[in-house]
Amino acid sequence: MKKAKDNIYETSLRTHTCGQLEESDIGSTVTLCGWVDGHRDLGGLLFIDLRDRWGKTQAAFDPAAVSPEVMESARSVRYEFSIRVTGVVRGRPEGMKKGAGTGLIEIQAETMEILNISETPPFMVEDDTTASEELRLKYRYLDLRRPLLKNKIELRHRAAMAIRSYLDSKGFVEIETPLLIRSTPEGARDFVVPSRQHKGKFFALPQSPQLFKQILMVSGFDRYFQLARCLRDEDLRADRQPEHTQIDIEMSYVNMEDIFGLVEGMMSDLFKKILDEEISIPFERYTYQEVMDRYGIDKPDIRFGLEITELSDILGKSGFKVFSEAAAGGGVIRGINFKGGAAFSRKRIDELTEIAKSAGARGLAYIAMTDDGIKSPIAKFISDDEIKGALAKAGTEKGDILLIVADKWKTVCDSLGMVRKELGRTIQGSSVRKWAFLWVYEFPLFEYNPDLGRFDAMHNIVTSPHKDDMPNLGLGFESKSAVDDPGHPWANIRANQYDLVLNGMEIASGGIRIHDRKIQELVLSVLGIDRERAEKMFGFLLKALEYGAPPHGGIAPGFDRITALMTGSDSIREVIAFPKTTAAQSLMDGSPAEIDPNQLEELGIEIIKRKN
Repeated sequence: MKKAKDNIYETSLRTHTCGQLEESDIGSTVTLCGWVDGHRDLGGLLFIDLRDRWGKTQAAFDPAAVSPEVMESARSVRYEFSIRVTGVVRGRPEGMKKGAGTGLIEIQAETMEILNISETPPFMVEDDTTASEELRLKYRYLDLRRPLLKNKIELRHRAAMAIRSYLDSKGFVEIETPLLIRSTPEGARDFVVPSRQHKGKFFALPQSPQLFKQILMVSGFDRYFQLARCLRDEDLRADRQPEHTQIDIEMSYVNMEDIFGLVEGMMSDLFKKILDEEISIPFERYTYQEVMDRYGIDKPDIRFGLEITELSDILGKSGFKVFSEAAAGGGVIRGINFKGGAAFSRKRIDELTEIAKSAGARGLAYIAMTDDGIKSPIAKFISDDEIKGALAKAGTEKGDILLIVADKWKTVCDSLGMVRKELGRTIQGSSVRKWAFLWVYEFPLFEYNPDLGRFDAMHNIVTSPHKDDMPNLGLGFESKSAVDDPGHPWANIRANQYDLVLNGMEIASGGIRIHDRKIQELVLSVLGIDRERAEKMFGFLLKALEYGAPPHGGIAPGFDRITALMTGSDSIREVIAFPKTTAAQSLMDGSPAEIDPNQLEELGIEIIKRKN
């Protein structure tokens, strides 16, 4: 008999995993542990499939080769029992071999031990499960046994290791930042933690390590990173969780080009190591203005065309009042040409119209070039020359449809951006790139909030203004323009802010930071945060900026989103071991949950139930 090979997976209970053996192991005596994945009793011979994290191996039980007690025990096992089998590796008979590796061999069982029995699972542990997501999340420990989900979690692990290796090779130091901090205004609601030792006071869980990574730059570490846990009390959707992981990166003495070069190298290295995919660098770049004008959204999927065409110069003075009034009021008229769209049904056009309306548009006009000529409900209001001019500019040919929206610039961008996204779902074929990265930069520093009648930070309160627009920061305090006037100085300040987009999903956001206390205080005052409040909220950062803070910048790629895209997942829940539902609940452990009244008393907290 051959002896089992030495290997890293050998333990006191097993010699190999269930996915490790191959034809070269024939003749070896081995011991495997795993869950029962299949159980076939042929009246004489009995076959049991064992499964673990690494794969499956078939064990054959022959009444002529094992004791009656072993056969009886083998016949008693059921699905998901945890068992241990010892036997000799042998080749499967011809005609029964499957694929490669363990599909070419089986174990001729000699002994078997039941390590633990299992209740009947609420769903089969298999990739093609029909179980609802709610049921799978409740029994997540069973869901994670499914090879499809298990493989995604393993890819996430390998991706984390690759990122750590890459950043280490570039001189970065991984540093953990606190999870118990003070509440700071960063956009979303904080999760708060009451202090038992300081009754009436609270910690906050970090929405990101933003302020601490800046402190680390002031501290002289120069290059920092962390696979950071971030917690935000916000409404959820497929690509959001109350707790998520970001690849937090900060560097000193850098500009935007340095950040772009580092991240492009990291992504290229990551996709090559994990997926063996070549990523073309440098990535495409667009300013915020460019990307909105061309695609209607600041995170476009550029794997297909469907660029927006400016039509104001052609249709702005037409007899169609929706167009002429929009143009006269300072708005724009724009359209998207869709190849083959002339065949759209009335129902499909109505669907696209509702999508445009959901983004604020009053409607969606169209001009279709059918085999029978122009088809459009607005053709009678527009001259032939205007129709021909618009179709020619948009590249509309026979069989195509031109979809048009007229309104304020932002409304047109939002509505056509959503229509474009919907149309993009129908475009398939080899011409569509698999991975389409792009940078978007020069976002507005501020955006007007009509509900509050003031300016808010569009991205981050610590992002520095573009050097060419710095004078507008001071001019804004003296301006006689209304704050909602597009001509207000603050409305025209570009930020040193950049996002990385992949296949229509924002996967990273960052910026060059403010490293001068006076400038930071000016930005805060625009946002309605006076000196006293600023000092109370994050005076520790403002104080640190007084001690020779170096110019610095960084970025925070979303690790969950990146791995979801790499694994082809529709939701980041598929790449998080223990995610929450869209209602921010953990169905497996039943959190959030009430706590013991004694704990509340210790914390000095009383629960007051409000009447609806």
